[in-house]
Amino acid sequence: MLDTHARKYVSPFIEFGANIFIKRKISANTVTVLALILGVLSAILLYLDKNIFAVIVLWISGYLDAVDGSIARKTNSSSSFGTVLDVTFDRIVEIGIIFVSALKFEEVRLNIIVLLACILISMVIFLTVGAVSEKSGIKSFYYQAGVAERSEGFIMLSLMMVFESYLGIVVNIFSFIVIITALQRMIEAKNILK
Repeated sequence: MLDTHARKYVSPFIEFGANIFIKRKISANTVTVLALILGVLSAILLYLDKNIFAVIVLWISGYLDAVDGSIARKTNSSSSFGTVLDVTFDRIVEIGIIFVSALKFEEVRLNIIVLLACILISMVIFLTVGAVSEKSGIKSFYYQAGVAERSEGFIMLSLMMVFESYLGIVVNIFSFIVIITALQRMIEAKNILK
Protein backbone atom coordinates (compact mmCIF):
# COMPACT_ATOMS: atom_id res chain seq x y z
CA MET A 1 0.00 0.00 0.00
CA LEU A 2 2.78 2.44 0.92
CA ASP A 3 4.85 1.51 -2.13
CA THR A 4 1.91 2.31 -4.37
CA HIS A 5 0.47 5.36 -2.66
CA ALA A 6 3.48 7.06 -1.04
CA ARG A 7 6.02 6.57 -3.85
CA LYS A 8 5.48 10.10 -5.15
CA TYR A 9 6.63 11.51 -1.80
CA VAL A 10 9.87 9.52 -1.60
CA SER A 11 10.60 9.49 -5.32
CA PRO A 12 12.90 12.58 -5.23
CA PHE A 13 15.05 10.84 -2.59
CA ILE A 14 15.17 7.67 -4.70
CA GLU A 15 16.00 9.63 -7.86
CA PHE A 16 18.78 11.45 -5.97
CA GLY A 17 20.37 8.12 -5.02
CA ALA A 18 19.98 6.80 -8.56
CA ASN A 19 21.73 9.86 -9.97
CA ILE A 20 24.68 9.36 -7.61
CA PHE A 21 25.15 5.75 -8.78
CA ILE A 22 24.66 6.69 -12.44
CA LYS A 23 27.35 9.40 -12.19
CA ARG A 24 29.71 6.77 -10.81
CA LYS A 25 28.73 4.40 -13.64
CA ILE A 26 27.41 1.77 -11.20
CA SER A 27 24.79 -0.43 -12.84
CA ALA A 28 21.33 -1.24 -11.54
CA ASN A 29 22.25 -4.92 -11.15
CA THR A 30 25.32 -3.98 -9.08
CA VAL A 31 23.09 -1.92 -6.77
CA THR A 32 20.69 -4.90 -6.56
CA VAL A 33 23.58 -7.11 -5.41
CA LEU A 34 24.67 -4.45 -2.90
CA ALA A 35 21.10 -4.35 -1.53
CA LEU A 36 21.23 -8.15 -1.15
CA ILE A 37 24.57 -8.04 0.68
CA LEU A 38 23.29 -5.40 3.11
CA GLY A 39 20.05 -7.32 3.61
CA VAL A 40 21.96 -10.49 4.49
CA LEU A 41 24.22 -8.42 6.77
CA SER A 42 21.07 -7.20 8.51
CA ALA A 43 20.10 -10.82 9.27
CA ILE A 44 23.61 -11.50 10.57
CA LEU A 45 23.45 -8.43 12.82
CA LEU A 46 20.10 -9.63 14.12
CA TYR A 47 21.62 -13.01 14.93
CA LEU A 48 24.42 -11.22 16.80
CA ASP A 49 21.84 -9.25 18.86
CA LYS A 50 22.71 -5.95 17.18
CA ASN A 51 19.04 -5.30 16.53
CA ILE A 52 19.07 -1.52 16.03
CA PHE A 53 21.99 -1.78 13.60
CA ALA A 54 20.15 -4.64 11.88
CA VAL A 55 17.10 -2.42 11.36
CA ILE A 56 19.20 0.47 10.01
CA VAL A 57 21.07 -1.79 7.58
CA LEU A 58 17.79 -3.40 6.51
CA TRP A 59 16.33 -0.01 5.58
CA ILE A 60 19.47 0.97 3.68
CA SER A 61 19.11 -2.30 1.77
CA GLY A 62 15.47 -1.45 1.06
CA TYR A 63 16.41 2.03 -0.13
CA LEU A 64 18.96 0.56 -2.55
CA ASP A 65 16.29 -1.88 -3.71
CA ALA A 66 14.19 1.11 -4.78
CA VAL A 67 17.18 2.92 -6.29
CA ASP A 68 18.15 0.02 -8.57
CA GLY A 69 14.89 0.19 -10.50
CA SER A 70 15.25 3.93 -10.93
CA ILE A 71 18.77 3.45 -12.28
CA ALA A 72 17.52 0.86 -14.76
CA ARG A 73 14.75 3.14 -16.00
CA LYS A 74 16.97 6.25 -16.23
CA THR A 75 19.70 4.40 -18.15
CA ASN A 76 17.30 2.35 -20.31
CA SER A 77 18.94 -0.79 -18.98
CA SER A 78 15.86 -2.56 -17.61
CA SER A 79 16.04 -6.26 -18.29
CA SER A 80 14.09 -9.39 -17.51
CA PHE A 81 17.15 -10.81 -15.76
CA GLY A 82 17.39 -7.66 -13.61
CA THR A 83 13.77 -8.18 -12.61
CA VAL A 84 14.49 -11.80 -11.66
CA LEU A 85 17.51 -10.70 -9.58
CA ASP A 86 15.50 -7.97 -7.88
CA VAL A 87 12.50 -10.09 -6.93
CA THR A 88 14.65 -13.07 -5.88
CA PHE A 89 17.07 -11.02 -3.79
CA ASP A 90 14.17 -9.22 -2.10
CA ARG A 91 12.84 -12.57 -0.92
CA ILE A 92 16.29 -13.72 0.26
CA VAL A 93 16.59 -10.62 2.45
CA GLU A 94 13.13 -11.16 3.95
CA ILE A 95 13.72 -14.88 4.47
CA GLY A 96 17.05 -14.13 6.15
CA ILE A 97 15.41 -11.97 8.83
CA ILE A 98 12.57 -14.44 9.31
CA PHE A 99 14.95 -17.43 9.42
CA VAL A 100 17.14 -15.79 12.08
CA SER A 101 14.03 -14.99 14.12
CA ALA A 102 13.00 -18.65 13.93
CA LEU A 103 16.49 -19.76 14.98
CA LYS A 104 16.58 -17.44 17.98
CA PHE A 105 13.02 -17.84 19.23
CA GLU A 106 11.91 -21.46 19.31
CA GLU A 107 8.63 -20.60 21.09
CA VAL A 108 7.32 -18.73 18.02
CA ARG A 109 8.61 -21.05 15.30
CA LEU A 110 5.13 -22.28 14.41
CA ASN A 111 3.96 -18.67 14.06
CA ILE A 112 6.93 -17.99 11.78
CA ILE A 113 6.17 -21.06 9.66
CA VAL A 114 2.61 -19.74 9.22
CA LEU A 115 4.06 -16.34 8.22
CA LEU A 116 6.31 -17.96 5.62
CA ALA A 117 3.34 -19.92 4.24
CA CYS A 118 1.31 -16.70 3.95
CA ILE A 119 4.19 -14.93 2.18
CA LEU A 120 4.60 -17.88 -0.19
CA ILE A 121 0.90 -17.90 -1.10
CA SER A 122 0.85 -14.13 -1.64
CA MET A 123 4.02 -14.22 -3.77
CA VAL A 124 2.73 -17.09 -5.91
CA ILE A 125 -0.40 -15.09 -6.72
CA PHE A 126 1.61 -11.89 -7.28
CA LEU A 127 4.17 -13.49 -9.59
CA THR A 128 1.65 -15.63 -11.49
CA VAL A 129 -0.62 -12.66 -12.19
CA GLY A 130 2.43 -10.64 -13.22
CA ALA A 131 3.47 -13.40 -15.64
CA VAL A 132 0.10 -14.00 -17.27
CA SER A 133 -1.20 -10.45 -17.31
CA GLU A 134 -0.81 -8.23 -20.35
CA LYS A 135 -0.88 -5.09 -18.23
CA SER A 136 2.33 -3.29 -17.41
CA GLY A 137 3.37 -0.25 -15.46
CA ILE A 138 6.46 1.37 -14.01
CA LYS A 139 7.80 -2.08 -13.19
CA SER A 140 8.81 -4.58 -15.87
CA PHE A 141 5.77 -6.71 -15.07
CA TYR A 142 2.23 -6.12 -13.86
CA TYR A 143 2.50 -5.01 -10.25
CA GLN A 144 -0.42 -5.83 -7.98
CA ALA A 145 -0.74 -3.36 -5.14
CA GLY A 146 -1.85 -4.67 -1.79
CA VAL A 147 -2.14 -4.01 1.92
CA ALA A 148 1.29 -5.58 2.50
CA GLU A 149 3.86 -4.42 -0.02
CA ARG A 150 7.63 -4.16 0.47
CA SER A 151 7.50 -1.11 2.79
CA GLU A 152 4.89 -2.70 5.06
CA GLY A 153 7.02 -5.85 5.09
CA PHE A 154 10.03 -3.82 6.19
CA ILE A 155 7.98 -2.14 8.90
CA MET A 156 6.84 -5.52 10.21
CA LEU A 157 10.37 -7.01 9.97
CA SER A 158 11.68 -3.98 11.87
CA LEU A 159 9.03 -4.44 14.57
CA MET A 160 10.01 -8.11 14.79
CA MET A 161 13.64 -7.08 15.38
CA VAL A 162 12.98 -4.27 17.84
CA PHE A 163 10.16 -5.77 19.92
CA GLU A 164 11.41 -9.32 20.41
CA SER A 165 9.35 -9.78 23.58
CA TYR A 166 6.22 -9.30 21.44
CA LEU A 167 7.52 -11.32 18.50
CA GLY A 168 4.60 -13.76 18.42
CA ILE A 169 2.05 -10.94 18.26
CA VAL A 170 3.99 -9.05 15.58
CA VAL A 171 4.43 -12.20 13.48
CA ASN A 172 0.71 -12.99 13.74
CA ILE A 173 -0.24 -9.46 12.66
CA PHE A 174 2.26 -9.73 9.80
CA SER A 175 0.71 -13.05 8.71
CA PHE A 176 -2.76 -11.52 8.84
CA ILE A 177 -1.92 -8.55 6.62
CA VAL A 178 -0.04 -10.79 4.17
CA ILE A 179 -2.99 -13.19 3.83
CA ILE A 180 -5.37 -10.23 3.40
CA THR A 181 -3.07 -9.05 0.61
CA ALA A 182 -3.13 -12.51 -0.96
CA LEU A 183 -6.95 -12.51 -0.94
CA GLN A 184 -7.00 -8.97 -2.33
CA ARG A 185 -4.66 -10.01 -5.14
CA MET A 186 -6.70 -13.13 -5.91
CA ILE A 187 -9.88 -11.05 -6.24
CA GLU A 188 -8.08 -8.60 -8.51
CA ALA A 189 -6.70 -11.49 -10.56
CA LYS A 190 -10.20 -12.85 -11.07
CA ASN A 191 -11.32 -9.47 -12.36
CA ILE A 192 -8.41 -8.71 -14.70
CA LEU A 193 -7.90 -12.23 -16.08
CA LYS A 194 -11.45 -12.91 -17.25
